[in-house]
Amino acid sequence: MSKSGVAILGIFVVDLAFRAGNMPAIGETIAGSGFAMGPGGKGSNQAVAAARAGADVTFVSRIGRDAFGDLAIKTWEAEGIRPRVARTAEAPTGAAFIYVHETRGDNAIIVVSGAADGLSPDDVDAAADAIRASRVFVTQLEQPVAAAQRGLEIARAAGSITVFNPAPAGAFDDSLFALCDYVVPNETEAEALTGIAVGDLAGARRAGDALLAKGAGIALITLGERGALFHGRDRSLHVPPFAAGKVVETAGAGDAFVGGFAAALAGGTDPLDAARFGSATAGISVTRAGTAPAMPRRVEIEALLKG
Repeated sequence: MSKSGVAILGIFVVDLAFRAGNMPAIGETIAGSGFAMGPGGKGSNQAVAAARAGADVTFVSRIGRDAFGDLAIKTWEAEGIRPRVARTAEAPTGAAFIYVHETRGDNAIIVVSGAADGLSPDDVDAAADAIRASRVFVTQLEQPVAAAQRGLEIARAAGSITVFNPAPAGAFDDSLFALCDYVVPNETEAEALTGIAVGDLAGARRAGDALLAKGAGIALITLGERGALFHGRDRSLHVPPFAAGKVVETAGAGDAFVGGFAAALAGGTDPLDAARFGSATAGISVTRAGTAPAMPRRVEIEALLKG
């Protein structure tokens, strides 16, 4: 079978982003300095990032029959993403509360998956043809682990490249790692998965070794403003960050990295160069407010890479 493009399994939520100088304490009400509502969810954000980076993208999920679900369909149509998505009247489309610090851009997020919390292996099987046809398959942990595992199993059996973004960090059997060509956690997630603090590159390499010992092919640990670590059994290389301007908001940066990385892999780019492409994608995204709308186009990413 000729393979092409990226298939992503994940969730869509509507992001409700509030900007303020601090998070309110319990029982406290504060005045914010900004508000925005738009499409989000790690999987959907990654799909948008990959599509804007030039990949042919299929997105597998579950949404509600409501206004937020209608926004999901419009979002994917606008980006040229093919949805393989079930709609249900039994649960609402998900939503996320995002607090963004008004000057630093730091964020804190509460996600309610809604209808996507009902994603099952049967839903994944219904889209198995799209997963098998993809050159790269990506999933995360905002939907149930059983669905993520089924997607990885289908992709691995079909010879697709598998990318697992274990976010948010949660409990799952270590056997999942053996299905992953690339596991892509951030610093916090890497520590949660391994028990090893990732305070510097040396710590990231120790955590990377632990992830490889669990069965992952490559550990690609994102390090925020320090870039990322590409850590395999035969090479361990620091992927530098790309400065594209003033940092406005960091929400969605990890999704930009994963989407850009997957798009580059699907295009046949060398994996280390694909990681650099993902880093450049993230570097641009943090200079813009919003999550999915902040994802850059391929021409912008290539221009930054060329310097």
